Amino acid sequence: MRKTILILSIFFIVIHIGRAKESTYTETDVNINKYTDGTLTTPTANKSDNLIIFIQGSGPVDRDGNQPMMKNDAMKKLARQLAENGIASFRYDKRIFKMQELHIKEKDLRFGDFVQDAKDIIAYFKEKGQFKNIIVAGHDEGSLIGMLAARGNADAFISLAGAGEPIDNIIVQQINKQAPPLAENARKAFDEMKENGRTSSYNPMLESIFRPEIQAYMLSWMNHNPSEEIALLEIPVLIIGGTADIQVEEKEAEILKSSAKNAQLSLIDNMNHIFRKIESRDQLVNTKSYNEPNQPLHPEIVPVITEFIKELE
Repeated sequence: MRKTILILSIFFIVIHIGRAKESTYTETDVNINKYTDGTLTTPTANKSDNLIIFIQGSGPVDRDGNQPMMKNDAMKKLARQLAENGIASFRYDKRIFKMQELHIKEKDLRFGDFVQDAKDIIAYFKEKGQFKNIIVAGHDEGSLIGMLAARGNADAFISLAGAGEPIDNIIVQQINKQAPPLAENARKAFDEMKENGRTSSYNPMLESIFRPEIQAYMLSWMNHNPSEEIALLEIPVLIIGGTADIQVEEKEAEILKSSAKNAQLSLIDNMNHIFRKIESRDQLVNTKSYNEPNQPLHPEIVPVITEFIKELE
């Protein structure tokens, strides 16, 4: 009997701890418009004057930072830990997830569509008047989207693993690392797209990048140079990169810093693309973390963002 009581006591202690941790934040589903649904995470203890709007990276990335067959919960973890520090945030699913429902064809999608979605979110929360400061934080591709959306609309901007060069340069560099013989062909195909608006001069192995249905989208993305766009921001800017990022090299953060007027740069040692601490130089160890949701965030990223936000007050 005593053993049963002890087990039950431990059970209730675990439940109590779990509820106590959960009570540090409140999450509410919010519908912005027909293109955008997301999650508003707010601190439970105190009202937050600051709202971070998180914009996801390239591909079918959901509000939590996950893709099909790849779950790491990077954005969910970041949002909840920031709430514990008194900072509210909104993270959302990209309109990619609504394409079938809204009969949007891939060939009709443009980079500007994602920028407009971000602008609509900013306008929504501004109209609500719940927060004093609206901060846009874009990850990877979302960094450039965020720069364009934040200009004239937000109170601050955060680049999370964002590129400093145009996307065609980044892709050619990535191909050169993974499959060097294809890099020259990719460069030629991108140059042809710039000149003619489309290309057919690409190796079949590069079909995922240059297939006809997405060429218009790629071209609309290529038309924006991040280092030029960030230079136009007249608001506080924080640029965060990681020294263990195998997708976006730390030099890209330095390119952004050299162009931004009001920027702080934080290169976090041993942080990878999804904000995990990776001390091994084995690339398999790094990529494995992309599918390990229980692995904690790098311990420095939340303090770095929190300090930047607090300086706005």
